[in-house]
Amino acid sequence: MTLEQAPPGVTDTEEELTSEKLEAEGLTFTPEMTLSERAEELEEHMMKRMSQVRIGKSVLFTSGDLDPTKPVPPPADPSLHVLMGDDPRIPQMPKAPTLQDFFKHRFSPSQAHLLQSTKLALKNGHDEKIVLACLLHDIGVVGFIRSDHGYWGAQLVEPYVDEEVSWAIRMHQALRFFPDDSVGYEYPEMYIRLMGADYKVEPYIEEDYKRARDHKWYMTSRLITLNDLYSFDPNAVVHIDEFEDIIGRNFKQPKEGLGFDGSPTAHMWRTIIWPTKYL
Repeated sequence: MTLEQAPPGVTDTEEELTSEKLEAEGLTFTPEMTLSERAEELEEHMMKRMSQVRIGKSVLFTSGDLDPTKPVPPPADPSLHVLMGDDPRIPQMPKAPTLQDFFKHRFSPSQAHLLQSTKLALKNGHDEKIVLACLLHDIGVVGFIRSDHGYWGAQLVEPYVDEEVSWAIRMHQALRFFPDDSVGYEYPEMYIRLMGADYKVEPYIEEDYKRARDHKWYMTSRLITLNDLYSFDPNAVVHIDEFEDIIGRNFKQPKEGLGFDGSPTAHMWRTIIWPTKYL
């Protein structure tokens, strides 16, 4: 039995690790194997491949779980080469990845919130700048760094979107904590549950709110928060491909692929592509 008959989703990740290469490495399926048995066989094979390299995690990835000022445990086998490319435990990205590829192969399932927010913005009749801002406003959370995610997300997309869009993404970090009665935005009850009724924002957040309040693009960012608040529905199914045309018109996708176009943030996209690359 060939690897084309592997369990669905196992070999369909645009990976250079082709079925022919896996077969050459000795991975085979017998005709009587069930889908579950084939999946287990493939998983065991991938773990064996991983045992041939040493993976080191960035300090940021482990801080909190580990004290970053303390020595890390030594590697089990220091003679192994370190991982300097694709991690076979996660889907490999295409050679010239698009924004949609990151949604499909790198962003977490919590991207459903982004997709629902975008759908809501469309339903509410907002222009495409607002819709795109809603789609991208939390990509820091779903694919990169949660802390200060509005600032990270804005920086990540800045070379590829209108300046108004990146500004709105950056400032939603602060605006979401402050109500605006003029448009019916209230402080989210979810924040009270998550952070407590006595939580106070840091001074830099309050200062950014004050600056944003008088800015010409204030309402663009505020509309992110308005469409953000009511877009958590665990039963809703929205797919990134529904917004292909809007992305095509409003996101400057580089022909070389995100991460390989030499932009000021290309290194950030590469970090998402290769999160466990040693150096």
